[in-house]
Amino acid sequence: MKIAIAGANGQIARLLHPMLIEAGHEVRGIIRKKEQADSLEEIGVEPVVADIEAEEDLSDAVGDADAVLFAAGAGAGSGAERKWSVDRDGAIKLIDACKANGIHRYVMISAMGLETPRGSEVFRVYQKAKLEADNALKKSGLDYTIVKPGRLTDDSPSGLIEAGKNLDSGEIPRADVAAVLAAVFDDDSTSGLEFDLVSGDQPIPEALKNLEM
Repeated sequence: MKIAIAGANGQIARLLHPMLIEAGHEVRGIIRKKEQADSLEEIGVEPVVADIEAEEDLSDAVGDADAVLFAAGAGAGSGAERKWSVDRDGAIKLIDACKANGIHRYVMISAMGLETPRGSEVFRVYQKAKLEADNALKKSGLDYTIVKPGRLTDDSPSGLIEAGKNLDSGEIPRADVAAVLAAVFDDDSTSGLEFDLVSGDQPIPEALKNLEM
């Protein structure tokens, strides 16, 4: 499978690339800065420079992929305006590119607790932007999976998770999120699902198998 990843230089994406390549997938990494290309090429990722915030049409960037992952984000320290233009609009542009190119599989990295915005004004805008992106994907007709991690950490992965709807707040290492995403691409039964994700006591394949529509 050829997988195009928007936000390919992000922390989770960087952990995910080698997992996908080891599983036999081809990875097309969509990045904003040309200087990020060499490090992706070194690990076997095909880099494509495209600014998802500035460009209206991402169909050329996505190319002939079989599936896509939206792993992009405006990032900490960015203002409210970029939450809309990257976290929401960038995800919607990727939906449009999938439709234009005949790509049906779309995996989204989202976040827990979006239905009840909290925190600072900018963080509330971020949550609203992510929720609108999720809703657009669910209405798109694409084969979607929306993965909604809790608070992300840089702890070592355990391979043990809890996945489901309306979980209590929790945290999870980025490396475990990457492993879940890799498993999702190899598990068609996750199509049409959205789920919260935190550290737990179930191995990843078992936890995904137990998910319900």
